[in-house]
Amino acid sequence: MEEKKEQLGFHTFAICAYKDSPYLEECMASVKRQSCSSEVICCTSTPSPYISRLAEKYGIPLYVREGKSGIREDWLFAYEKAGGKFVTIAHQDDRYRKNYTETLLAMYRKYPDMTVFCSDYAAVMMEPKPDGSLRARPQTVNRVWLVKKFLRLPLRLRFLADRTGVKRAALLFGNSICCPSCAYNKEELGNRLFESSFEFALDWDNLYELAGRKGRFVCSERPLIYYRVHPGATTKQCIEDNRRKEDETAMFRKMWPEPAVRLLMHFYRKAYDAYGKQD
Repeated sequence: MEEKKEQLGFHTFAICAYKDSPYLEECMASVKRQSCSSEVICCTSTPSPYISRLAEKYGIPLYVREGKSGIREDWLFAYEKAGGKFVTIAHQDDRYRKNYTETLLAMYRKYPDMTVFCSDYAAVMMEPKPDGSLRARPQTVNRVWLVKKFLRLPLRLRFLADRTGVKRAALLFGNSICCPSCAYNKEELGNRLFESSFEFALDWDNLYELAGRKGRFVCSERPLIYYRVHPGATTKQCIEDNRRKEDETAMFRKMWPEPAVRLLMHFYRKAYDAYGKQD
């Protein structure tokens, strides 16, 4: 009884739905079958019968934001609508393992000063078939995944992960934290979230700012989310219109002198070419 009382109002999955994603139902199903229950809501700025039908099917409240769609505005709207102590902005293309909320709760019990929870991920590559359709191919290990895992090493020092330097150390060479795996402590952080002017690097900039506040970052190195890479993903669009390069250059300038920025971006430009094979 006490455990159920603790779980009540503890966590919210706030699904951000944009247009008619073919992966939305898979996301909804995954957050509804958690081993430890969470509140689930769906928020959109592009309402459609498709989104409404899926929300009704899974018994998920649907909130519609008026105005032009935008990543920051849509995420913030979803965050504000969530009623849980912790909030995960769930990306419609991704799928969550059934023990995500259970792991989040266990980590909070152990580290009650936790302001940000995150986890490792497994990539799901959407590859074209001869008939033009796409097939899912799980990719548990790739070069980018290994680099990100290495960059998160400072967060393994959980007894020190309440210190700004340790938290930001995991962000100095790029964003090593999988954005849709993050759960934010709304009670501690309040509504001051996603204040960055960036579009692609919004999550990186947000984490860098949160690292400067009081509280602990806790990362589970178990893959609790399946992160989908596909041709229509925002990441690919941001590469094509140069937003990714501009945002990442600006982020590095926050942390490094100009010669180091040029060197880091030299290697990042090579990584752009690899998107679609690994990310």
